[in-house]
Amino acid sequence: MSKMDLQEFTHRIFSVGTPSGFNQLALEAFGFQREHCAVYRDYLKLTGKEDFIPSTVEQIPFLPIRLFKSCNVVSDWEDPAITSEKATVFTSSATTGMVPSHHEVKDIRLYERSFSEAFRLFYGESGSYNLLALLPSYLERKGSSLVYMADKLISSAKANGREGGFFLYDHDNLLDTVRRLNGRTILLGVSFALLDFALFVKEQIPDQAMRKDMFRNVTVMETGGMKGRGQELSRKELHGRLREGLCTESIHSEYGMCELLSQAYSFDDNGVFFTPPWMKVMTRDLQDPFRILGKENVQGGLNIIDLANIHSCCFIETEDCGKIVPGNGKKSVHQPFTVDGRISNTERRGCNMLIE
Repeated sequence: MSKMDLQEFTHRIFSVGTPSGFNQLALEAFGFQREHCAVYRDYLKLTGKEDFIPSTVEQIPFLPIRLFKSCNVVSDWEDPAITSEKATVFTSSATTGMVPSHHEVKDIRLYERSFSEAFRLFYGESGSYNLLALLPSYLERKGSSLVYMADKLISSAKANGREGGFFLYDHDNLLDTVRRLNGRTILLGVSFALLDFALFVKEQIPDQAMRKDMFRNVTVMETGGMKGRGQELSRKELHGRLREGLCTESIHSEYGMCELLSQAYSFDDNGVFFTPPWMKVMTRDLQDPFRILGKENVQGGLNIIDLANIHSCCFIETEDCGKIVPGNGKKSVHQPFTVDGRISNTERRGCNMLIE
């Protein structure tokens, strides 16, 4: 595994098209990261799995996401193809008193390729949309992977003759921009900011028919984010309020985090998320973190395999809970999933508590 050709592996990541091909890549990634990611290797030792060789992806141990708060989860592999002198470090948002996660990205081209190709897979070429980003809390701090992604997608839009830009709290300017734009437009925003904007639009334009006409070509894409900003809302409640204020039926969701280089997307209020082929979500037993749940529609903790994370750790045990649901076979190689909320401290059991 020490002779692994990461450039060839990367090519295979983004050309994978079958579950069996994905599984083979995931098992190769496990062997590589057990050898070259010290944090992952130490976690395997801590849990008695340092010599374990999985034969299926379901047997691979997943790294608790909390370790991104206290450790530098990165491989020691020196890839001659990476010419940048300094890695990019993404950090998570955190409320006052919380320690943010940090993710050292050795090859930023992997992130750019991952979000660009995933966007193309689900939406088409990014340059075919106007892209407006309402991300005030993310713009007000450094190290946001979401801002980095939005900035690149906006640049792509502008390079292809479309329009795009970031908006802080300037709702007047954002509304004027929506009013004058032609063509397909994506309004990407953090939940609390979109809610504020929806209330503003409803107050400024009481006529529902006028609002509906203004937002007829706009897809609203919420990224979550209500921490410390008031009442937590279910996805259906959130979408209902956005729909009422903006009078659009097209409200989507994006699921991502600084610890991952890939994103999943949902296209309706049901919150069913689809992943690109190089990303897979499974559910685990909340009482036994090493037991993968094989049944559909059974709630458990979400485990994510993100092959684009080859320079850090591809196997992430998140603190979200959800379900694997039946897929239609059209949008993704893997079965889709739901995100049903955060796992409370009282629900976490077993070996994943050893790190605390």
